[in-house]
Amino acid sequence: MVNPMRGEVQVTLDGVPHAARLTLGALAELEAALQTGSLVELAARFEEGRFSARDVIAVIEAGLRGGGWRGAREALLAADVAGGPIGAARAAGMLLARAFALPPA
Repeated sequence: MVNPMRGEVQVTLDGVPHAARLTLGALAELEAALQTGSLVELAARFEEGRFSARDVIAVIEAGLRGGGWRGAREALLAADVAGGPIGAARAAGMLLARAFALPPA
């Protein structure tokens, strides 16, 4: 089970649930993979619906790595993600939102 207070999101690959979260290391990996100006720009693309499939895969992969997944990128590309492309995009958006959410006061 995932813990949203830790920024975790469940990503189910081929029927197997995984906890994903964007740790600082995962965020650095994401920045390098997307060669984006900033992660704020990436988050804005998701908020505005201007993200690409490449963005979604990069966010999901970084989140899975932050959650401890050690699979190969090729395995992720070939996997059946629960909810299909929309489910993957939703999970990626939630990962970004939770990574930058302030903890409750």
